[in-house]
Amino acid sequence: MSFYVYILASQRNGTLYIGHTDSISRRAWQHQVHEGRESFTARYGVKMLVYYEVFETRAAAFARERAMKKWRRAWKIELIERFNPGWRDLSSDLPFE
Repeated sequence: MSFYVYILASQRNGTLYIGHTDSISRRAWQHQVHEGRESFTARYGVKMLVYYEVFETRAAAFARERAMKKWRRAWKIELIERFNPGWRDLSSDLPFE
């Protein structure tokens, strides 16, 4: 089983959200349909999957998520632009899990 840390964006250089999950395709879908309508992502229209990393353990993914949440915004944007320079929504590239 794989675990993921991911970054969602509302648009290029827009509002960012960082999370972790054991099913990146399911979680991206949940954000896109705004499951949990009172959530941060629903409130700010954050639904584009622009970055993700894969980990072997939940603990490693959780630790990376916590570390990334403490980063400066500029570092997060730099990471996204190195991985996904066009800020494409990567969710359409994911296999359904």
